[in-house]
Amino acid sequence: MAKRDMIDDLVDILYPWPEADDLVDGDEDALDAWRDDVAGQRREFEQTLRLTEEHADGDYDPVLTEINAAQREIRAAEARKRMLVAYGREFIKPQPYQLKDLAAAAGMSISGTRSSYTVEDIAAVARRIGRQPRFRAEDTSTD
Repeated sequence: MAKRDMIDDLVDILYPWPEADDLVDGDEDALDAWRDDVAGQRREFEQTLRLTEEHADGDYDPVLTEINAAQREIRAAEARKRMLVAYGREFIKPQPYQLKDLAAAAGMSISGTRSSYTVEDIAAVARRIGRQPRFRAEDTSTD
């Protein structure tokens, strides 16, 4: 049997094999298709790690690299969540989403949701959708 290494472990951690228990309706064809998809993802991921390791100048650490990648994904997801909350509060007309609904969806408190986005987030949403936020001068609600 071939010796397992850190890359084999990372593949197993980050791309686990789907089990029959993971299926909602017990469809074996769906499970086979899912496993085929995961097999391809596992091969591609392993190949990428091994090629990176092969061409690195000795400073490559796949565990730290993947932790850094996970942290970048978290920051991107947080930025995406802030923009979505900003959109729900600042761009929806005639009435924005209620803070309680956004808080529940975001897994935050109402006060945390109210302060979760910045003017920069609002500006980013405005750039992406090509329109300005609704007028807020009369919006003093705390809903």
